[in-house]
Amino acid sequence: MAQAVQVAETGGVEVLNYTSVPDRDPGPGEVAVRVAAAGVNYIDTYHRRGIYPLPLPFILGLEGAGTVEAVGSEVSDVRVGDRVAWAQGLGSYADRVVVPADKVVPVPADISDETAAAVLLQGLTAHFLVASTYPVAVGDSILVHAAAGGVGLSLVQLAKARGARVIGTVSTDEKEKLAREAGADEVIRYTSEDFVVRTRELTGGEGVAAVYDGVGATTFDGSLSVLRPRGVLALFGAASGAVPPVDPQRLNQAGSVYLTRPTMAHYVATAEELRWRTGELFEAVTGGGLKVRVGGKYALGEVRRAHEDLEGRRSSGKLLLIP
Repeated sequence: MAQAVQVAETGGVEVLNYTSVPDRDPGPGEVAVRVAAAGVNYIDTYHRRGIYPLPLPFILGLEGAGTVEAVGSEVSDVRVGDRVAWAQGLGSYADRVVVPADKVVPVPADISDETAAAVLLQGLTAHFLVASTYPVAVGDSILVHAAAGGVGLSLVQLAKARGARVIGTVSTDEKEKLAREAGADEVIRYTSEDFVVRTRELTGGEGVAAVYDGVGATTFDGSLSVLRPRGVLALFGAASGAVPPVDPQRLNQAGSVYLTRPTMAHYVATAEELRWRTGELFEAVTGGGLKVRVGGKYALGEVRRAHEDLEGRRSSGKLLLIP
């Protein structure tokens, strides 16, 4: 039997059930992994609450790192004993998980399991946002909401590496310090100043080339209004709730701007693209260009507290579950 966090009905943190579940052998094209660390992500809360429905019951979690214990048939490039990480392996809140072999990537020897589990999903999100959704260019001014969060810190660092001027929004002194340490050129305390007014001031009234918004309902209108003409609003999450339906005419009125709702699965659609993005991420980590902050570690049995800390915005950086 494996130990895992199972959801039998959707809802609040009370539906997170730490329990024993049957082990299963990997099937064709699959590998079984002993989990060393599992990442906690906002999408997990959407699955838990049923915002992104999954067939019930299910084991929560998409991301982790560990050591391969068994491989199924038709698997040729992953072997028992390999250290691997993944960001698309449902069931990762467990001490053992079966994952499609084409969704795992090898972890370099100089990167720990915890770092690999902490960087992959949020790092891949940041990578596709700045490299593909709106490819950041030297001299661009961009706005990153929740700049001290897990994705936010990665976004700030990767955008700076591409030559951007980064404006970040945060809520506290501690988070402002983290955003500045990550390289943010300007930091707006949205709890005490209007980020729309301040962003316009910081850009001389021009607006920013792109807004990377994982907050959603409470920031959407403002994000749209601070774009320069033909700017891009990349709405990649909804931590404050879903955005209501939008009249496309608003995009015209805002300056022929673009609105996109990117999802990682469409940006790692092939094994080759997944390996390319993770390769660049791991190189940035080992080279010192991307620093991974682990904001908290919890035992699997403490999963409810981990979700409370994440949703209560009591954390910065990445939260991990350690089986």
